[in-house]
Amino acid sequence: MDAHTLRVLEYHRVLQLVQEQATSPLGEERIQNLKPNTNLKEVEEQLAETKEALDLLRLKGELSFRGLKDMEGSLKRAEIGGMLQSSELVALYKMLVSAQQAVRKIREIEPEELPLPILRAALGQVSLQPELRDRMERTIDEEGEILDHASPELSRLRSKIHTLGARVRSTLDQMLKSARYQKMLQDPLVTLRNDRYCLPVKQEYRHEFGGLVHDQSASGATVFMEPNAVVSLNNSLRECHLDEEREVERILYELSAEVAEVVDPLRVNMEVLAHLDVVLAKARFGRKVQGHCAHVHDGRHLQLKQARHPLIPSQEIVPINLEIGEEHQGIIVTGPNTGGKTVTLKTVGLFALMTQSGLPIPANDGSFMPVFQQVFADIGDEQSIEQSLSTFSSHMTNIVTMLKRVDEKSLILLDELGAGTDPIEGAALAISILEEILQRQALFVATTHYSELKMFAHTDPRVVNASVEFNVETLRPTYRLLVGIPGRSNAFAIAARLGLPDGIIERAKSELSQDQHQLEDLIATLTEDRRIAEERRLQAESLQREAAQLQRQLQEKVSTWEQEKAKMRETARREARSLITDAKHEAEEVLVQLREWAKMRPTELKEHQLTEAKKRLNDAVPGWELQGGAVTVVEEDTTIQIGDEVFVQTVQQKGEVVEALSNDEWLVQVGALKMKVGRSGLKRVQRKKQVKQESAYTSYQRSSSRISPEIDLRGKMVEEALAQTDKYLDDALMSGFQQVSIIHGKGTGALRSGITQFLQKHKHVKSFRLGGYREGGTGVTVVELQ
Repeated sequence: MDAHTLRVLEYHRVLQLVQEQATSPLGEERIQNLKPNTNLKEVEEQLAETKEALDLLRLKGELSFRGLKDMEGSLKRAEIGGMLQSSELVALYKMLVSAQQAVRKIREIEPEELPLPILRAALGQVSLQPELRDRMERTIDEEGEILDHASPELSRLRSKIHTLGARVRSTLDQMLKSARYQKMLQDPLVTLRNDRYCLPVKQEYRHEFGGLVHDQSASGATVFMEPNAVVSLNNSLRECHLDEEREVERILYELSAEVAEVVDPLRVNMEVLAHLDVVLAKARFGRKVQGHCAHVHDGRHLQLKQARHPLIPSQEIVPINLEIGEEHQGIIVTGPNTGGKTVTLKTVGLFALMTQSGLPIPANDGSFMPVFQQVFADIGDEQSIEQSLSTFSSHMTNIVTMLKRVDEKSLILLDELGAGTDPIEGAALAISILEEILQRQALFVATTHYSELKMFAHTDPRVVNASVEFNVETLRPTYRLLVGIPGRSNAFAIAARLGLPDGIIERAKSELSQDQHQLEDLIATLTEDRRIAEERRLQAESLQREAAQLQRQLQEKVSTWEQEKAKMRETARREARSLITDAKHEAEEVLVQLREWAKMRPTELKEHQLTEAKKRLNDAVPGWELQGGAVTVVEEDTTIQIGDEVFVQTVQQKGEVVEALSNDEWLVQVGALKMKVGRSGLKRVQRKKQVKQESAYTSYQRSSSRISPEIDLRGKMVEEALAQTDKYLDDALMSGFQQVSIIHGKGTGALRSGITQFLQKHKHVKSFRLGGYREGGTGVTVVELQ
């Protein structure tokens, strides 16, 4: 990538921001040397691992590699048999600990929860070396000091050093307290000189004190003497220190040899962890700037959504939307100075470099970037006094260099194209340069003040106009990029606002050509239309937000209603279940009472007793009906004749009129019983009508069809036959039958066997037998009810 472009786009400043997010010196070093990649596959891989790091940070928190350093020199020295210093071994130990923590962190995350295939594959190369790590942990502390228990010999020597030191200090303390020596001492304290314990003695008492002189003060008034009483102890202490140094050196050599055995895995560890630190630093940077990884491809489509320059504070930057490569090959941006034209250029170029470095860009998700082979930028005034280059010459030198290398895989950024020379010649030269770039199929973004370039963009379908908005009322730019609209010069409006007389402004306007007037009027119209469209867009977005909020509120209410409805249904089910249970208990009591009456007085069962019992049974049954089920509809009729089917209200049963006792009393056959019923207690039965019910509850109304003293089950399956038999026995008992016949036929005997087993367990069956000669023989079972 062109070095000049990297510099003018301030790519190094972006890398500095990323460096701040690294957790190790080695990671910072790698980021400093980061360069944009031009290989599509490699760029895709870099962005993919950055996305994984963003997911990891967002869902599972930080992963740090603090203390990771470049250990290549140490590893090489260990490899050739050299001794590593304790500080180097501490750095290697910290690297192994970081590797262990990283591997543990990733393993704790279930692949189903967060796949992270790239990060898992990278950490799969790491060798944890637990034995070496444990040995280092037992040998060296975090400050690089060799621990006492690193070896038995070292432990012994340090214990001896401690004992000898205590004896020396004790002897010297006694001398400090002695009246004989106190007058000879400059200060009552013990000092170390050349690793030997000494006392500060006055110069005039050096011969009288007795001992070895190791040092003296700058003034010469004090000499530091080792008393004869501790010379022997200090000698022994010194020997122990030398032995300690030799033992420490032996331990370091031993550890270095162990490191040498695993140099290659440690190198891999260092590379993997450094790479992961870089990837996580990219992700932290992306999180800080609220960025996303752009979608890269091998085409020409460049689209930025709500793009924000990463080096401008977020509270100051105005996001831009920009697209080139499909409908248009280039954009020409016009507008006032300090309005944001150059920022637009730098944003586009910098985003290309960042994307190809695997960095998130501060733009909304859904931004697209091609992978460029070259990004060229001619931005700013780079005139050189030493080289005698003017502004125009400097620009032309850069452009000439670009045109030698530009192709369809290039992005060209041109600031103030054609400036610095005669406006007419500059504009013509600028148009010619842009046409050459268009022929080379490169994408470009250019800024200018020339009206001729606005017209060029208006007439050439490969190029589109854009402008940075300027508020004439406040004389300040808004920094908004308006694509599709060329920028107005605003020179006359600004001059008028600043107080320039109208006459001067009008004379200046008269100097403009007709074409220039038309262009300014066209721009003004387009700007006003854009303003109106923008206002309407904002209104539409506001209405859309309100509609979305109302929809959410409605959905919440519907959800609440559904929950309340479900609760009401559940309450109704529970109440129905309770009523059904009570009804069953009541029915059982009625049936027991009927059976008792039938046993005690089979021939004296009173009609009013039966009527009362059946009424209790009817009242015990809830009158709810199943949705969509059939109900019996009855209608009053003044004409009732013998043979009519009627509904007897007192027992809630159907019957047949068998005799007219008087005009207001009838004899009605209900099952096996005959009852006297008044006219007011009868209703003539009509045909059943299908009536839809709104209720969602089950009907427990009993059938009132005529009960026969026998049931024919021939040809039915056993399960079906048993169900019908159970219902039939209940109905027969309620109708007052004491004995019924079940016709099952002879056949294979399976149905008869099933009926027999069923009757043995039925609580209403007193006894049963096969039919006699005139009753159907073995094809019939006669049942006595109780």
